[in-house]
Amino acid sequence: MKRSILATLTLLPTLLLTLPAQAENPAHVQQLLDTRACAGCDLRDADLSQAHLIGADLRGTDLRGADLTGVNLEGADLTGADLEGANLTGAYLTNASLNQANLTSVNLTRAVIYHADVTGATMQALNLTDAQIYGTSISIGGE
Repeated sequence: MKRSILATLTLLPTLLLTLPAQAENPAHVQQLLDTRACAGCDLRDADLSQAHLIGADLRGTDLRGADLTGVNLEGADLTGADLEGANLTGAYLTNASLNQANLTSVNLTRAVIYHADVTGATMQALNLTDAQIYGTSISIGGE
């Protein structure tokens, strides 16, 4: 009996290390895709690539490291959202609200950003390669 307990305790750390890590809350991902409303949700490292999230309510949402490649966030409210390290390559952010958002190390390669509100947003180490920016206070080097 003691040997089986000892064997289990010995193997447990190895098994836990081999399980894939998943940061996002799957229920929150589904809620967002179904309703386009997920204020304060945990979407860290979520794969939302190519999603149509026009007008989505993402206020205060944790999107750190999320894959938002090609996502349509036109008119979305990302006020206070944490997008640190997120990939928004080819994303559409026209008329989006990014007030007080954390945009540190966000990849905005080929993103279309027209008339987005970035008042108070943290913008350091942005990748703006080939981004189309008009009527928005984002420039090379951030704000």
